[in-house]
Amino acid sequence: MKSFQADRLKRIKPSMTVAINVKANALRAEGRDVLVLAAGEPDFDTPINIREAAVKAMEEGQTRYVPGKGTPALQKAIINKFQQDNDIKYTPDEIMAGVGGKHIIYNAMMATLNPNDEVIIPAPYWVSYPDIVMLAEGKPVIVKCDASQGFKITPEQLEKNISENTKWLMLNSPSNPTGAVYSSSELKALSDVLLKHPDVLIMSDDIYEKIIYDDNKFFTIASVEPGLKNRTLTLNGVSKSYCMTGWRLGYCGGPKEIIAGMNKIQSQSTTSTSSISMAASVEALNGNQDFIEKHNIQFKERRDMVVEKLNKIQGLSCAVPPGAFYVYPSCEGVIGKRTPKGNTIHTDEDFMNYLLDSEGVAGVHGEAFGLSPYFRLSYATDNKTLIEACERIERACSNLK
Repeated sequence: MKSFQADRLKRIKPSMTVAINVKANALRAEGRDVLVLAAGEPDFDTPINIREAAVKAMEEGQTRYVPGKGTPALQKAIINKFQQDNDIKYTPDEIMAGVGGKHIIYNAMMATLNPNDEVIIPAPYWVSYPDIVMLAEGKPVIVKCDASQGFKITPEQLEKNISENTKWLMLNSPSNPTGAVYSSSELKALSDVLLKHPDVLIMSDDIYEKIIYDDNKFFTIASVEPGLKNRTLTLNGVSKSYCMTGWRLGYCGGPKEIIAGMNKIQSQSTTSTSSISMAASVEALNGNQDFIEKHNIQFKERRDMVVEKLNKIQGLSCAVPPGAFYVYPSCEGVIGKRTPKGNTIHTDEDFMNYLLDSEGVAGVHGEAFGLSPYFRLSYATDNKTLIEACERIERACSNLK
């Protein structure tokens, strides 16, 4: 009997982060004591002013079809955000909203990639980048960027991997999974390479823009090098900074031709995100921003605590992430060791399976992000959970021989 599934599904895998969260929650439902540090979402509630804006929109009857790219109020808010925060000026036909940041990326790849077009993706990368590229019949070109270079692509690596088939470079700062942040000078050095290759598009995934710590500052490539604006898609959204992961609204600014193509794709798929999510997002972008700094203070305290505790565990080492809300520790020191059940830890996936099975700690193995041997933990949860998780990880590591 022939399969009912399309051949294109053979190119991709299910989202690993989603799969791990499903598995961990299933174990919880069975009564297991599982600490889930695999989710990429803040643990804070959506701010009250944003929720109230959504309620008001419903009470006013804003529950009908809306323009796919966003209501006029949302379009204005997006344009103002880019100009005020990033010094990038867009017109209404250069911006759009979609059903989350992932949907914006999907629209962009579907609207621009032809079979075997190449997309340069620095690793570690967000798990969905390569699969979205492959779903659109493109070819991911993975460039490994290890801890010695701050998990960031260098100009030399970029130049080496650009070919006549290169269509896009994907950048993500602050990074998921590492929290790495590109400085202005680092982006300028990459820009100097890109200016020599006028047919290469750039996607700047800035979804964690406002979650940044210490003396680090955020920069985005289209503002660092205005000469690249006409081929850069600058992506953002409300999910992370505004604690609105379930509201599903991402947005972007970019060249008219690409935005038009993305709108065409969206018009034949989702049409738009929810009208209520749009109304709430207008308030998010235009309203009081003070809570972001308050959240960041708590995130930083958690980050510092988790990094300190992980670095005291034999076999692990953890760099201090400048942004986002993840740590990406190396587990190289436990590779080759044996568990109490006699199983050898060959990979970071083996290690994470061991942590989940033996101590009930759910994280995501580094291979899912394209760089091993590491693993990702989210510290977007309460201190009690984080302390308990670190104690369990320490116990698990001490039991390895």
